[in-house]
Amino acid sequence: MSQIILYIAASLDGFIADAAGGVDWLPTGDAAADANGGDDCGYADFYAAVAALIMGRRTYDQVRQFGDWPYPGKPVYVFTTRPPDDAPPPGVRFIQTDAVAFARTVASQHTAGPIWLVGGAYLANQFRTAGLIDEYRVFVIPVILGRGIPLFGGGGGDGNNDSDSNGDSDAAAVSRNSNLCGRHRDAPLPPAAGIDADGALARR
Repeated sequence: MSQIILYIAASLDGFIADAAGGVDWLPTGDAAADANGGDDCGYADFYAAVAALIMGRRTYDQVRQFGDWPYPGKPVYVFTTRPPDDAPPPGVRFIQTDAVAFARTVASQHTAGPIWLVGGAYLANQFRTAGLIDEYRVFVIPVILGRGIPLFGGGGGDGNNDSDSNGDSDAAAVSRNSNLCGRHRDAPLPPAAGIDADGALARR
């Protein structure tokens, strides 16, 4: 069975999206490469190895707003309780069943490489509490949002379960695979991003 990898970016204060669900604070394209000294944080190699992708419906809807579908040639499973799109990109399949149970099926069927858990927070929390995340690759963007959607937010479980996953092992996995990304490691952090003149957290 293939590994399931949570490969995701988060702000310095642990959010994967702002309070409105936006991700315009993430560096993209040439700006991302320039900000990180030309390093794509291993994305190209990671994506080439991925056998399939898993994401929630809100993540899918947001990705569709970006323009061209960024996951060509890969099977993508979108978990949703809403009707599927009339014309989804090739390879996209909408799943309206238990995410945790079906994820095990995906990992068993696609054995050529890892399964990328794209997000969002609710789905990631479900997978975490079920012990399904084999590896965390969290890329820290040097931006402070102040508030927003936390990495494991969304009430996907209370964390009390019979899986092998626990807070200590999760923290160790994240620690081993976290990187500062989105700005060259020798460059200064942005000045007080998301913080007002009095030092209080401000809305972006």
